[in-house]
Amino acid sequence: QVQLVESGGGLVQPGGSLRLSCATSRSIFSFATMGWYRQAPGKQRELVALITSGGSTNYADSVKGRFTISRDNTQNTVYLQMTSLKPEDTAVYYCNAKFQWRDFWGQGTQVTVSS
Repeated sequence: QVQLVESGGGLVQPGGSLRLSCATSRSIFSFATMGWYRQAPGKQRELVALITSGGSTNYADSVKGRFTISRDNTQNTVYLQMTSLKPEDTAVYYCNAKFQWRDFWGQGTQVTVSS
């Protein structure tokens, strides 16, 4: 069974930083396109950042310049470094793996940005 486990969420002040981690199954990590999505209350889930198996990245306009997605193929882990956090970044953040035309999801981790 494919496992994706997120960690690193929490409550932070506006302007603060968090780093989210997603540990993935060794069997699929090196082949998969990895992404971070988020879903705020009452809103649709949206793509935040994506990184391909080759290391190419894409970001939502709302987070460009503030968030950085990266992957460590040795550790089978994808990261989302979030800086200059804003209240509108508050959401449940989900790790996603796209592999052989299938999507795999983590359980989500809550990020709350509030003073």
